[in-house]
Amino acid sequence: MKQSTGDRLFGIAVYMCVALITLIVLYPLVYVLSASFSDPAAILRGDLWLFPIDPTIESYKSVFQNEDVWIGFRNTFLYTTLGTAFNLLLSIMVAYPLSRKDFYGRNVLTIFLVFTMFFSGGMVPTYLLVRDLGMLNTIWAVIVPGAVSVYNVVIIRTFFQNIPNELRESAELDGCSNIQYLNKILLPLSKPVIAVMVLFYGVSQWNAFFDALIYLTDRNLFPLQLFLREMLIQDQLSEMVQVSDSTLDNHALTVEGLKYAVVVVASLPMLVLYPFLQRFFVKGVMIGSIKG
Repeated sequence: MKQSTGDRLFGIAVYMCVALITLIVLYPLVYVLSASFSDPAAILRGDLWLFPIDPTIESYKSVFQNEDVWIGFRNTFLYTTLGTAFNLLLSIMVAYPLSRKDFYGRNVLTIFLVFTMFFSGGMVPTYLLVRDLGMLNTIWAVIVPGAVSVYNVVIIRTFFQNIPNELRESAELDGCSNIQYLNKILLPLSKPVIAVMVLFYGVSQWNAFFDALIYLTDRNLFPLQLFLREMLIQDQLSEMVQVSDSTLDNHALTVEGLKYAVVVVASLPMLVLYPFLQRFFVKGVMIGSIKG
């Protein structure tokens, strides 16, 4: 079909906007990657704009020689693995009964759950509850308070509702219990939404730091993000002191190079995970959005 001049101009404008947005999104990523391979002194002087200056891998050597970084990686991996499994288990346990039309009171429970998306008890009551349950300075203080996301429960419930009810009726005729139906029929058919939930919960757990900041004081339990936060605060404090090129503080140089390298290393696991789950992503999120 022949396009009019207006259509061509509109297409050009769209491509220009997409290109501009792409540049805005990519530039910080490229800058951080370049800074992680650059001389920290050049970064502090403001010489770095895009490509690495005086390329070096000293910052990465410092990352892997830093004991706090290894402690943070160990804890973050533990919190992400255990937390994601816990999140997924509880979300499925909540979503399955809510997807059943023969479950009495499911609409009331759904309204109650959705209500919690907009209103909560607040930080102080939550802290007091975690303290009274004896979870302060334990891994459960990081995992339990945010164990279930109502938004994700709604997505899983909607996916379950779109699976034909005739499958359950046939399974019941063959003597299949609810647990057997869930484990042997429903979950194998729900791989797309489960993969998406693994990505959602995994990224959330990997990047989480606020609960750890509130509930943890033992450095041996700190996730990687808290150590990165410390580095950023130290960097801000060092910027408050004016130094010349010849008297650059060694600690400021170390922190400056280390923080960018840690950001890159901390982001890699999620960047590696995403391509394996990408083929499930659109199908898992969009399920139930179109009715016909």
